[in-house]
Order: sequence, then C-alpha cells, then structure tokens
Amino acid sequence: MNIFNKKRLIILAIIQLVIVTISFIFYRKVSLLSYINISFYFSSLLLLTSLLLFTVHSGFYDVITRSFSYAFSRGHNKRRFDEIPRLSELVTIDEKPLLFYGLVNGLFMAIALLVFYM
Repeated sequence: MNIFNKKRLIILAIIQLVIVTISFIFYRKVSLLSYINISFYFSSLLLLTSLLLFTVHSGFYDVITRSFSYAFSRGHNKRRFDEIPRLSELVTIDEKPLLFYGLVNGLFMAIALLVFYM
C-alpha cells in the first residue's frame, strides 16, 4: 500500500472517530441512528464545500468578484479591470479530496441506513 492510500485511510478513520465522538457528546450514547444523523451532516458539508470549490474553479464567480473589486477600489487605486486577479486564480484549494471523503462518508452512512432499516 502506497503512502497516498495510507494517508486517505488515516483521514477517513479520523473522520469516523470524530463522528462517533460527536455522537457521544450530543446524544450521550453511540447508536446507529445518532451515527447516521451526524454522518449526514459531515457528508453534506464535505460535498457542498467541494461543489462550491468546483464552481469557483470553473470561473463562474470571476466577473462578479472582479467587478466588485473594481467598483470598491475606484477612488483608492487606479487599477485597470484586467489587472485585478480572478477568484479562480486566488483559490487554490483542491476539491477532489473533499469530494472523495464526502462520497465515502455518504457510502458509510447509506450502509448504516440499510442496516438500520433491515
């Protein structure tokens, strides 16, 4: 097993440990239903963050942020519109790991849901 897969497994284990710990803190017990509830929040947070980063990297918000930056810096700096950096160039966070962890956590949650309803 290479170091990349080992790192992913360690991060997944840490996420699962955090879910169980939060379940114990909020519900005072670790049950399947509490695991499903908290795992849903983690999965949705990871997936929505990865989708937001994907839309930022696609350049969807570039014109809007450049326009706001140009309008609010009009009296202070005399920059041209072309000199203002794009938001997609400024945000360098990779969305693929967040998507992976969100999907795997969602898969664990779906398995727990199947066990809960059977």
